[in-house]
Amino acid sequence: MLKKLLSYALCALPLVGAATVHAAGYPERPIRMVIPFPPGGTLDALGRDVAKQLSDQTGQNVVVENRAGGNGTIGADVVARSKADGYTLLFSASTFVTAPMTMTSVPFKVEKDFVPVAMAAKAPLSVSVRKDLPVKDLADLLKYAKANPGKLTFAVGSIGSAGHLSTALLKRLGGMDYMVVPYKGTAPAFQDLIGGRIDGFIDPVLGAMEYYRSGMLRILAVTADKRLGSLPDVPTVSETLPGYQYYSWYGLWAPAGTPPGIVQKLNTEVNKALGGDIQAKYTRLGLLITPGSVEDFARFQREDMAAAKRLIDEEGIRVE
Repeated sequence: MLKKLLSYALCALPLVGAATVHAAGYPERPIRMVIPFPPGGTLDALGRDVAKQLSDQTGQNVVVENRAGGNGTIGADVVARSKADGYTLLFSASTFVTAPMTMTSVPFKVEKDFVPVAMAAKAPLSVSVRKDLPVKDLADLLKYAKANPGKLTFAVGSIGSAGHLSTALLKRLGGMDYMVVPYKGTAPAFQDLIGGRIDGFIDPVLGAMEYYRSGMLRILAVTADKRLGSLPDVPTVSETLPGYQYYSWYGLWAPAGTPPGIVQKLNTEVNKALGGDIQAKYTRLGLLITPGSVEDFARFQREDMAAAKRLIDEEGIRVE
């Protein structure tokens, strides 16, 4: 028995050594970071800042490539089909794991074709409305929606996104009746909200902050479990609808099969990048920076996917 155990251990040593060698020399050339949505918005801003910091830390350029389309699935598929060597990565939002649940055909499977690398941040969402909508707070919005069934229009930046699911949850818990207006990304949705062509939009606070501070829209509530330091006078949704909270979140993935040593090195570098200037900047803007281990991120992803699937199935959310 002892001989067998020694034999297994000796056989495993080359594998451990190979993983260590992979990580020791990594990265030796530029890294491509695919963001599967257009430039602009919270995801793109944070991804570019993380890429710049990783470039500074590793001495290799981390080049951002926006590959929009297919509700984020086109860019994700590019990464899924790439060589699993740590040189093509996906920086995406929670839409990455939820959008495929709403689509009839997706060319990859999240848990089979990708490995979680590092979680970057959780993003409380803002319930924003056009500045001239005749409501003063969330309770007023719910009353207005009930008094005008089907007349309110709420933007959705992408089907199955955190903004979409949180809007569906608001409808369920608050008895809202509204019409969904789908957009290709958050930037055009905000432009129509500012222009008064739609009534409301639920999206990460960061995307709405500049428009809110300049008086171009109003934020009635945030979806966090407590008020944000960056918006202390804005109540949470749960102050009107107890138990309500919802977050978007952002993270980094690699193709399945990427050597564990490289995944761990990337996790360490991302956690380091999230400190200092990035943490200070995005905390002021309402994001919750959330460094952690590879295992922490994998567990969080599983739990979020299970909760999102229940809501998507119950509400019948599908891409038409």
